[in-house]
Amino acid sequence: MINQLLPHSAADRSDDDLLELYGYPAERPWVRFNFITSLDGSATHQGVSAPLGNDGDRRLFGLLRRVSDVILVGAGTVRAEGYAGPLVSEEDSRWRTEQGLPAHPALAIISGTLGIEPDSDLFRLSPVRPILITTAAAEKERVRSLSEVADVVSAGAESVSARACVSLLNDRGLGRILCEGGPSIFGGFLAEDAVDELCLSLSPLLAGGQGTHIAAGVGSPELRQLALASLLESDSALYGRWMRADNR
Repeated sequence: MINQLLPHSAADRSDDDLLELYGYPAERPWVRFNFITSLDGSATHQGVSAPLGNDGDRRLFGLLRRVSDVILVGAGTVRAEGYAGPLVSEEDSRWRTEQGLPAHPALAIISGTLGIEPDSDLFRLSPVRPILITTAAAEKERVRSLSEVADVVSAGAESVSARACVSLLNDRGLGRILCEGGPSIFGGFLAEDAVDELCLSLSPLLAGGQGTHIAAGVGSPELRQLALASLLESDSALYGRWMRADNR
């Protein structure tokens, strides 16, 4: 059961209630990041994020994917978490089809080195042709081999540009962007001020140790103000949704 605390209180929110709460703005591309963290600030436990989640988090995770046009993720997260096969449930696929959407959201992977093998399960089992976002400096032979199993596109000269990613995805009709990390991708988008929304699950667990944080990299030269749009609760976990305060 997921209860709503803000912007008003309500118990046992239905999927329809939550989908309305987490709707995307229609007027422009929108970059939504989704992360989970322990109470002591770790985004992973033993290298992956799944142990931090509970049933409520997994339910929201699925609903966020359900309404997105594209799931954007870094190659490191793909290797750590596993993205082979369908990324939404059969129920979610049916809902999408009923809404006039493709049965499966697109999958876009940021990889500067194109270190993913073309014969991997990621490509073999995917219900959609993945998009690989890389740089103009990527090794040409890797581009050629991976172009057989994915759409390989460039979003920068020496490094991948966050804003170029958003632009090329939007040009493909993929404006509702759900980014699932990892920390270096989030850090890069923050540095370019390309984050519209952060959905952050606060797990009621203490991880200890040296777990990663949700953002990594050189950082932004200035602090970014976000505004709390909604807050949910389930089994002592909190699920916050913060949006750009400037509403650019």
